[in-house]
Amino acid sequence: MMPHSTSLFARLMRRVGVVLALGAAALITAAWFYARTAANEAYDRLQLGAAFQMSEGLVVADGSLHFVLPPSAFELLGLAQRDRIFYRVVDPSGTTLTGYPDLAPKIDLAASRIGPIFTNGSYLGVAVRNVAVSRAMSMPQGTGWAYVVVAQTTEARQALASELTTRAVILVAIMSLVAVIGTALAVRYSLQPVGDLGAALRRRDPQDLTPLTVSVPDELSPFVTSINHFITRLDERVKLLQRYIADSAHQIRTPLTALSAQVSLIDEEKLAPDDRRHLQRVQSRTTELARLTNQLLNHAMVIHRFDSIHLEPVALNDVARKALRNAVPITVDPDIVVSFEPADEELTVLGDMLSLREAIANVIDNALRHGVAAHLEVHVRQRGNFGVVDVLDDGPGIQAADWAQVTSRFYSSRSDAEGASGLGFAIASEVAVKLGGQLRFRERTATELFCVSIELPLANGGS
Repeated sequence: MMPHSTSLFARLMRRVGVVLALGAAALITAAWFYARTAANEAYDRLQLGAAFQMSEGLVVADGSLHFVLPPSAFELLGLAQRDRIFYRVVDPSGTTLTGYPDLAPKIDLAASRIGPIFTNGSYLGVAVRNVAVSRAMSMPQGTGWAYVVVAQTTEARQALASELTTRAVILVAIMSLVAVIGTALAVRYSLQPVGDLGAALRRRDPQDLTPLTVSVPDELSPFVTSINHFITRLDERVKLLQRYIADSAHQIRTPLTALSAQVSLIDEEKLAPDDRRHLQRVQSRTTELARLTNQLLNHAMVIHRFDSIHLEPVALNDVARKALRNAVPITVDPDIVVSFEPADEELTVLGDMLSLREAIANVIDNALRHGVAAHLEVHVRQRGNFGVVDVLDDGPGIQAADWAQVTSRFYSSRSDAEGASGLGFAIASEVAVKLGGQLRFRERTATELFCVSIELPLANGGS
């Protein structure tokens, strides 16, 4: 039995799924970094704009620095409704002019003279984003630098980053789903030639040993080449087996026939009683050996033919008549009455003439050797949708308890008789089963003879 393995489609989809999962994870991570950066840049610009507007509110009047808070600065920062705003204005002397005196981010305010400085920190126990800007002021005592520090909590930034990330995750999920479905369809379509090749092999007739001629992709060409190579080797082996069976039939039957002829030429009258008895045993054994050899060769022939030929319509009356002629020897006991009764109408079965003839002949031969006392009949008739060949004899028959075993090879139901075992019923049963039928038995009664029937389905369904 072939070991179980997952399908190629499942293996490809698992690997594609892993690649898509890694890609989706990378995209989501990149989207999170991008969303956080985009949110920071957006709110940093708002915060910087508010800081610049507040720095514009610094004016020198009456020799001192004053600060007028522009409403537009808070309106700008008010766009982030979740956040709280803290600010501090430092004059050139380093004194807090207005705002929260303890708002002191860990930055050098003097560095903001080059450009705005952004830092992250905490104030009053919450995370804030700080920006510091500077402005040169002309004071009575000389030019000095004033600083504006604006701090904003980060709730709005985080909310915007989360929203952007969520949208990116949804988009990536949709794209991944579409990619999985598209990949599944593409893989299924790409693997279709594999299924077509399997279907071509399944539809192929068992007797067809010609190379495959299907069109396949380049990736499957080595596979098809290997199959064709195997088919070619199998065809050579089958032909070799055919020659071997034919040669064996000729080489074995010829010396056995010669041996039987030589034994029959011995003059029993000139032999002593013991020698005559030994001669009779040799004759019996030689006859049995010839019969068994023929059955073995016929059995091999029948098996081979069903593997190498096409079934054709066969006339049941004709094949039964030929089987009777072959099975009944010329030297049959003249006291035995042999009769043949064909069917009233022509019955046709789908089979092989030679194999079916051998099957019927084996049943008749078995009846002549081990059953017939004085009467043998062969009938061909129709039973429903089946054609039946009945072989009847007036012998004791076979016990019903032995019917299940007599179709086994070399089974004997007569341990006290020589030559009572062989392949006759085994061949007949195998041929019947191969043709969709069966071998049946019927006990002998006071009014009916013992009957062995070969039952086969009619080619036309009995119509």
